[in-house]
Amino acid sequence: MTAVSSGKHGGARQKRGFRPVLLLLAVGITLCVVAWGYLVYAAIDFGSEARHDGNSAAWGFLAVAAVGAVACLFLGFMLVARFSRALGFTHAPEPRPKRDPSVPKGGKRAAR
Repeated sequence: MTAVSSGKHGGARQKRGFRPVLLLLAVGITLCVVAWGYLVYAAIDFGSEARHDGNSAAWGFLAVAAVGAVACLFLGFMLVARFSRALGFTHAPEPRPKRDPSVPKGGKRAAR
């Protein structure tokens, strides 16, 4: 016997199967977070080495690690946005209405 509920959300639920896109996004998010953590740790280490030892090459490595950490964090946030859209938590923005070519960019038609 199957239980059927009545009411606003009653009815048969659609069963969702395995979606490899979600797995791929989850793995990508995990890799970005791990890489971000490692690069932040490396940037801190290079920064302390550059300040204490005066090693000029460490300043360059610090800069590269910091930029890489920012890139990993940005990519991770983009993947989280796609993941939430794939799960149905968010949706794509509504497309803008097309602009009437007879109306100038100021928004008002010329008086005739």
